[in-house]
Amino acid sequence: MSIHWFPGHMNKARKKISEAMPQIDLVVEVLDARLPYSSTNPLVNELRRDKPVIKLLNKQDLADPKVTQSWVQHFSAQHNTRALPLVAEDRKQLKQLINLCKQLGSHRQEKKQAIRVMVMGIPNVGKSTLINGLAGRYIAKTGNEPAVTKANQMIDLKNGLVLSDTPGILWPRFENENSGYRLAASGAIRDTAIEYQEIALFTLDYLIKQYPDALMQRFKLKQLPETPMQALETIGTKRGCLRPGNVIDLHKASELCLHELRAGKIGRISLEHPELIQQEEAAIEEERQRRLAEEQAQQEENERSSRGNPVDKNGENPGSPASE
Repeated sequence: MSIHWFPGHMNKARKKISEAMPQIDLVVEVLDARLPYSSTNPLVNELRRDKPVIKLLNKQDLADPKVTQSWVQHFSAQHNTRALPLVAEDRKQLKQLINLCKQLGSHRQEKKQAIRVMVMGIPNVGKSTLINGLAGRYIAKTGNEPAVTKANQMIDLKNGLVLSDTPGILWPRFENENSGYRLAASGAIRDTAIEYQEIALFTLDYLIKQYPDALMQRFKLKQLPETPMQALETIGTKRGCLRPGNVIDLHKASELCLHELRAGKIGRISLEHPELIQQEEAAIEEERQRRLAEEQAQQEENERSSRGNPVDKNGENPGSPASE
């Protein structure tokens, strides 16, 4: 799947964040609780250096609570890291975040100085909603389309915290292709940049394996489909996604599936869990090593050829006595 999603302003944002980081006391990284791994930007760890970080698992009301708890344990085991699941609109949960920020920045409070918090995250994980909730008023522009915030904003909460709201930053590419599918399924990538059917089939395949009961209940399926395409066609027929001649409109059916997933209508669905990610990362590393071995072999062959000593497919010199 090819996704073009790293516009120029994100490069500028990365530079501005790097320049501002020395004046920051701690980082709040807003993640999507349904896909904490895929919504983690590797650049955040690079840019924050050794600053304490709170991994905020936002939209927890849409995620599987058991899986969310496993992610909290996963992140909490990392150096200088805390994890907190919440819903950005919930005032009680926002109070928990404020208290945690004050706890991690207690050295600033002792000096009667404001704790400087940088809020980071990829587009469409709820950063602006979080900022508005913390401020108690409309500060940051929100929207369902990613990359709404375009420039750094400083917000004094008048409670000992000063927030730095940053533009959502994405990375130019990802090694785990499945992360791209999950981000697209969640709505983190503009719909104009994705193929609905491709994303819907990926998502349905996951739901068949991980949440079969929720899938069957939501779409009133009498039996579990054997394949993602069968599921998509059945859903399309049941929901009236038809073209003239009763031909299933797969694009419309795909849109319907993704919109219902994003709205939580299929149930509380987590699109990844720590064990799954470990398996995927192991496969990625294996593939990386395979490519490195191929590149090294090709380089050695090129060097032999440049010395006028070509080799055949069996690794032998065609002109040598042994090959005659």
